[in-house]
Amino acid sequence: MVVIWGVNYSVLKQAFTEIPPQPFNALRLMLASSVFLIAIRIARGRRAGALSSVFYTPNQLTTRDRWDLLWLGLVGHAGYQFFFVGGVAATSVSNGALLIGCTPIVVAVVSALMGRERIAPLHWLGVAISLSGIYIVIGHEASFGGATLRGDLLIMASVGCWTAYTIGASRLIARHSPLYVTGMTMAIGGIPYVALTLSQFVAEDWSDVSVFSWVSLVLSALLALNVAYLIWYTGVQRLGAARTSIYSNLVPIVAMSFAWLWLGEPITQTKFLGAVAVMTGVLLTRLGRRPQVVPCEE
Repeated sequence: MVVIWGVNYSVLKQAFTEIPPQPFNALRLMLASSVFLIAIRIARGRRAGALSSVFYTPNQLTTRDRWDLLWLGLVGHAGYQFFFVGGVAATSVSNGALLIGCTPIVVAVVSALMGRERIAPLHWLGVAISLSGIYIVIGHEASFGGATLRGDLLIMASVGCWTAYTIGASRLIARHSPLYVTGMTMAIGGIPYVALTLSQFVAEDWSDVSVFSWVSLVLSALLALNVAYLIWYTGVQRLGAARTSIYSNLVPIVAMSFAWLWLGEPITQTKFLGAVAVMTGVLLTRLGRRPQVVPCEE
């Protein structure tokens, strides 16, 4: 998941030179949602076989389950994608990455306050060290307010949406497979997202889009949305929200490394030290607590 999302930054950077972010994202969501719905149908058809709980669980939907799927789709897909893409377009890369790097802290704090997870001191130390590593890598380049204020606020809103999406689905993924929860919420959230971006989508001249951008769009949908989202929710199911979220701190490190290989962006000594701090922090969170089973509630 970390590798896919890290590489995805460079891919999107190239594709956005031809396709505006919101129409690009609308197409990604439509494609990824369709793949998820087909996969869910196939998994249901083969339920008699020995399918992993990642792909199928026999529990029936309750009324609460349906309401949870609805609000998670609206917040975790429509809201998150709209705010994140809009924020990236309106702020600097450094600002956006630094704000997104705060996600593990927000998830850990909210999880602890809600009584969902017990966060050990060593985990908090790992979060702090990892966040300091992100600041070493990109924070000194960030400048908040002024021309980037709107984008910064949108990114902060996306962090809130992603936190709610990650923690809010704990009960659902204890009863239903990550494939089903991710696919259904994405399909639900994709409908209003496409509606919000429809005017931009129609106004775009798609005949001028290169083959590279089309391939980038398809791969970004299949890998960054289908595969990576499924891994994310499987992690939340098996490891807990706080421990899974800390891995997102590694995404800027992978993105930086891939940009160095593909785009020729230099890796300075400061960035290297920051990367070491991030990985040290992630290691401490692994040592600091054991995986917790999310309780299954009716």
